[in-house]
Amino acid sequence: MNPDHAARTDLTMGLFTRADVLSAGNDDNYIARMVKSGAWHRVRNGAFMAASQWGELDEAARHRVLARAVLSKTKSRAVLSHGSALLEYGVPAWDLPLTDVHLTRLDQRGGRREARVCQHRGRLFVGDVTYRNGLMVTSPVRTALDVMATTDSEHGLVVGCGLVRAGECTVPQLVGAYEAVESRPHSLATRVVLSLIDPRLESLGEMRTYFHLRSQGLPTPIPQFEVRDRGRLVARLDFAWPAQKVWLEFDGKSKYVDFLREGETPADAVMREKFREDEVRRLTGWICIRVTWADLYDPVRLARKVRRAFADQAAA
Repeated sequence: MNPDHAARTDLTMGLFTRADVLSAGNDDNYIARMVKSGAWHRVRNGAFMAASQWGELDEAARHRVLARAVLSKTKSRAVLSHGSALLEYGVPAWDLPLTDVHLTRLDQRGGRREARVCQHRGRLFVGDVTYRNGLMVTSPVRTALDVMATTDSEHGLVVGCGLVRAGECTVPQLVGAYEAVESRPHSLATRVVLSLIDPRLESLGEMRTYFHLRSQGLPTPIPQFEVRDRGRLVARLDFAWPAQKVWLEFDGKSKYVDFLREGETPADAVMREKFREDEVRRLTGWICIRVTWADLYDPVRLARKVRRAFADQAAA
């Protein structure tokens, strides 16, 4: 049996079930042989996919396949929710645990956790459920609020910004849904996160940097600040404090590797970035702070670096 033919790939991502195998005229002995030979990978009891295909999937894609396996066997009326729903919107689930598939029950019965499945009891309101990739999932707004209520503020901000930037929802929609049901758990923390969401934050590094800048009590920076020379766009700065004459750039790998211009090497990209910084400094008289991933794990040190730059400019 060719699993690619048995699977309804648009919906299942290549997953097929024991029932699919039996309906093709095979039996359990055949399944056992295919799994033992390494041709098939057992995703979950009664659910399989080609081992070669499974091996090509990253953690997020494997979670999505597992979610489909869970839905194919669940006996309760439930929809994908929390991080499991988030992945169906194509938004990265940065650092969210993907061990368990998250479902929210439609019958409002008590939730439970078993065999890599976490069922939530949360009440679903009109508009909280939609379809994505052929599956019933919580809406983008409900998904964002659920994740914010079950994780810390930094992760919540990344999820909220990701969904807003993807065009799946807007900040007013998130705020409106939050205010309609303020009895949600951790509602105060969620309110803080909602106040920080800014669609101008373009990358994970920028989102996390912005979170720490704000949480450390620094003046609110302007994201994607444009510097022009007689109308010509010279640069778009990650963050700027015009009053303090300081700007900040997040130096992630993508700036020098993923966004290379045609025929350009990483060394060329570094030099291009240096020329850009020199031109911005010449036009504005500002100084630049460069932040890396390591700085995000020591936000107090990051804040000191920014405040030192403010002080240097004030003394100049």
